[in-house]
Amino acid sequence: MQPAASVSSAASGPVTTAAANAFQAQFDALRQRAPALRREGVSERRARLQKLADWLHANRTAIHEALHADFRKPAAETDMTEIWTSLVELKHTSKHLKRWMARRRVSASLALLGTRSWVQVEPKGVVLIISPWNYPFYLAVGPLISAIAAGNAVVIKPAEQTPATSALLQRLCEELFRPDEVVLIQGDKEVATELLKLPWDHIFFTGSPEVGKIVMRAAAQHLSGLTLELGGKNPAVVDETANLRDAAEKIVWGKFLNNGQTCVAPDYLLVQESVQPALLVELKGAIQRAYNPDGAGIQHSESLARVVNHHHLARLAGLLEDAQARGATVAAGGTVDAAQNYIEPTILTNVPAGSRILEEEIFGPLLPVLTFKTLSETTDYINARLKPLAQYVFSSSAENRRFLLENVSAGGAGVNETVLHFAHPELPTGGVGNSGLGKAHGHSGFLAFSNEKGVMRQRVGFTGIKAMYPPYTPKVRKLIGLLVKYL
Repeated sequence: MQPAASVSSAASGPVTTAAANAFQAQFDALRQRAPALRREGVSERRARLQKLADWLHANRTAIHEALHADFRKPAAETDMTEIWTSLVELKHTSKHLKRWMARRRVSASLALLGTRSWVQVEPKGVVLIISPWNYPFYLAVGPLISAIAAGNAVVIKPAEQTPATSALLQRLCEELFRPDEVVLIQGDKEVATELLKLPWDHIFFTGSPEVGKIVMRAAAQHLSGLTLELGGKNPAVVDETANLRDAAEKIVWGKFLNNGQTCVAPDYLLVQESVQPALLVELKGAIQRAYNPDGAGIQHSESLARVVNHHHLARLAGLLEDAQARGATVAAGGTVDAAQNYIEPTILTNVPAGSRILEEEIFGPLLPVLTFKTLSETTDYINARLKPLAQYVFSSSAENRRFLLENVSAGGAGVNETVLHFAHPELPTGGVGNSGLGKAHGHSGFLAFSNEKGVMRQRVGFTGIKAMYPPYTPKVRKLIGLLVKYL
């Protein structure tokens, strides 16, 4: 197998003409290869997926090292959120690929008797995956799995904020794929901007809503297909019927996993007023059990990742300072150590309206807690804001769970759980409105990179529709009238 070519650019600054020409040449090579990939069957695509699975197993330690180098991500967390999730996607896709690729027969209505119709899927062609820094391995490999399964040629543009992982992904591409099948292009936002000028058949972007709008505008220039996995302020509602210890443990896990740098993490809590004091006790206890079991201090925990860089740490520290300046109470945590990109898991109460932490997506280990008296207050509060990527409901009441799920629009939801729905290969994941466009994972991911072509085969000779061809005589108009009335 030929090594995949990897085009790189300078770390910052405008893209040179030579680099832009190289991007165009690589795109052209992928375009030429795309028809051959389109013709490949289940066995060829499964073989690529198996090679990828084998590479993940063989390079598990290297993946651990890259993520730890980028932001001290614990190896166990890398196993669970980067490697296991990728392997689940691979296994599920390989298992179901034959059925997904098969033609799907559809029945004909009475008016179309004599025809045969089916839906056949075909790859979109040459696709671009722009992956983020928060889960830099999985959120590049996950869409890659779907794109390969659908039969596309692929370019991956990884995040520049996690250089060790980007370098590892480059090695993955070079070792597994031909240079005209999958290519990785490193660089900063200037490189991404240059790539977005090309006429992609589909763009899969994971990142912030602000950048998502830029990607959407660029895609519109070529009417490229688009999947946007964005973010938002995800609410978690805890009512008075919830098991508070269970809820606290799951909220702490989902919120502080990856040090809060998770697009589907709970962004804020809405807690029924009568149980807020008890829940705060449980939240504090859950944090200590998770990150300070030996009493050595959370800052020494090997189970807590770090903020990805100084820029994001400064942003998070600013959110915390603003909330405190406005009167918020630090109920737990609050320590910031810029030298280590460390912010302690922090819980805030009495956060006043207008605080930045209630207006901006947090994307870090800060958790504001608000209270409510009636469930309708929670839906009013959530629905007055942009639609979230996820909502979480903690309740033992089926009626309350139903009310919250039916009256809040969100990309996905967890009931008595956080985050885990994102790893379920049978569940479509994605946002709605400001939190995203399109769905991913499993069959939904396969379809995102596919065109569902509807095909009808008509018999030769006389057909029922021919009886309604012009000229529109009284007899023909009567037949059309019967069609409209009864069929």
